[in-house]
Amino acid sequence: MSEPTIRSEIVDGVGVVTLAAPARRNAFDLSMCDEVVAAIDALEADASVGALVVTGEGSAFCAGADLSHLGAASDGSAREGLLAVYEGFLRFARSPLPTIAAVNGAAVGAGMNLALACDVRLAGGSARFDTRFLQLGIHPGGGHTWMMRNIVGPQATAATVLFGEVLSGADAERAGLVWRCIPDDELLPSALELAGRAAAAPRELVERIKATIGDMGAVTSHTEAVERELGDQVWSIGQPAFAEKLAALQAKIAGSS
Repeated sequence: MSEPTIRSEIVDGVGVVTLAAPARRNAFDLSMCDEVVAAIDALEADASVGALVVTGEGSAFCAGADLSHLGAASDGSAREGLLAVYEGFLRFARSPLPTIAAVNGAAVGAGMNLALACDVRLAGGSARFDTRFLQLGIHPGGGHTWMMRNIVGPQATAATVLFGEVLSGADAERAGLVWRCIPDDELLPSALELAGRAAAAPRELVERIKATIGDMGAVTSHTEAVERELGDQVWSIGQPAFAEKLAALQAKIAGSS
């Protein structure tokens, strides 16, 4: 049986998935993709987990995907093979939990898709974002252009995908691709601290808020947005967490008067 190529652990309510194949710069293969899916399934099934962080071991975040098995494939088998590779990052995109990519080095091709699939990206000083599809003679896949355009807009998407611009962590922060660029040695602690804020809140409330943010992409008016939020806000008012927070606030006000 082959050695695992990822590590999974829980740190203060945060599920941490580490790509752990540094000899190949954490590039996806089918085995790693299967391991990622299994790890996230297990973390989501644990009620103590309220958020997810993904990072890479060694000097790279994820240097793309091994597509060598598709070189002589027919159209049908190539499609199936690509969809299997996509699962390595699409499983993060489908998670109902908040997700953070702690990009510690090169994120190339499918590795960049892994970062894009997360709700928030933090970049270390050594991070590099390189789409590289065109330079490899392959069309972007896995929703790469859609994710990029939604996150950074059409111009930055064209600059990176069509013109081969490679973004450093600082460049990515300026372009809006990452939330923050921070020193390498502070990257994972910062990701865990940020994820911990979501993990400390009631899990169902967090999941509902994430779902609402996702739904807002299709909302076209303020009136529609008000209606979309209303049912979930009414639900939250009836939950014990709100009653506890309200009672604590009222006690604090009474004590200061």
